[in-house]
Amino acid sequence: MQKRKLGRGLEVSAIGFGAMGMSQSYGPPGPREESIRVLRAAVERGVTFFDTAEVYGGGHNEELVGEALAPYKGRVVIATKFGFKDPAAGPGAGLDSSPKRIRQVVETSLKRLRVDAIDLLYQHRVDPAFAIEDVAGTVKDLIAEGKVKNFGLSEASAKTIRRANAVQPVTALQSEYSLFWREPEREILPTCEELGIGFVPFSPLGKGFLTGKIDESTTFDSSDFRNTVPRFTPENRRANQAIVDVLARIADRKKATPAQIALAWLLAQKPWIVPIPGTRKIERLEENIGAASVQLTSGDLNDIENAASTITIKGARYAEAQERMIDR
Repeated sequence: MQKRKLGRGLEVSAIGFGAMGMSQSYGPPGPREESIRVLRAAVERGVTFFDTAEVYGGGHNEELVGEALAPYKGRVVIATKFGFKDPAAGPGAGLDSSPKRIRQVVETSLKRLRVDAIDLLYQHRVDPAFAIEDVAGTVKDLIAEGKVKNFGLSEASAKTIRRANAVQPVTALQSEYSLFWREPEREILPTCEELGIGFVPFSPLGKGFLTGKIDESTTFDSSDFRNTVPRFTPENRRANQAIVDVLARIADRKKATPAQIALAWLLAQKPWIVPIPGTRKIERLEENIGAASVQLTSGDLNDIENAASTITIKGARYAEAQERMIDR
C-alpha cells in the first residue's frame, strides 16, 4: 500500500484502521480471536496505522490492539487517546485532561498496548477546564521523557489547534470527515495545511451509511449508538440515500464499490489525509484497502462535487450530549 506522511514526518499507510467498533458503539464486541485475526490480516495487507483509545470498551480495545499487534513491533504505528475521566464508565463519565490524568492514561496505555512509547497521542476531546497550552505542555514533557512520540488533537477548533501547536507541534488532527460530514473544509483543513498538520478522518464511511449497505428499513442492535443519532432516523436515512446514489453511480463506472469511492474521494482531497475505516470482517477490510488503488479523475471528482452540492444531508451527526463536547 502507498504511504503518506502526517505532520513533520510520521509515515503511515494511506488507509489506516479504526479499531473502536471492535469494542463498542456498533453492537456487542465480536469474538476476541476473530478481532485479532482481522487486525493481523490488516498488517499483512499493508496497513501500518491503527487507531484506538483508552476509553473504547473501558480498556478492552487497547488490550485487543496491543495483543494483536505485539508481533509487529517496528512495523506499525499505534495511535491512542486521553481525555475522559474513567474508561470503565465510558464517554458519559465526562472530560478530564488534567496533567495528572494525562500521565495516568499514558502509563496505562503503554501497558495495554505493550509498547515502550506511544506513537501518536491524541487529546480525545478538548477539555474547557484545562488550558490547551497546559495540555500540550504535558504531552511535550512526555515526548521529552520518551513515553510519547507525537501529539495529536481530535475534534478541535482552528483556534485551539493554533494555540496547541505553538507549544508542541501537532502531528495530526483527527475529526469526522466524509461526504456525509464536510464541516472540516471550512476552517480545519486550511489550518492544517498552513501549519503542516496531517488530517485523520474518523467515520470516513459515514458510520457505515456510505457503504450502501444501510437503508431506511435497516435495524440496528439495541446497543448500537446509531439508534441515538438523529442522522440515522428512518426518515433521514431515506432522505440521505441521495448521497449514496451518487457514490453508486461513480462506483459502477469505476468498477468499484460505493465505500471505495467514498474513501478514494477522501484520499483525493489532500496528500496528507489518512482515513481510518473500521471493520470486523476481512472481506470489508479488503474492500477498504482496495480504495487506495481507485484513481478518481478530475472529471470523477467534479461529477461527485456537482451532484453532492445539490444534496442537503438531513439530521445532526450526534445526539445533543455528544454535540456539547465538540470544541467550537
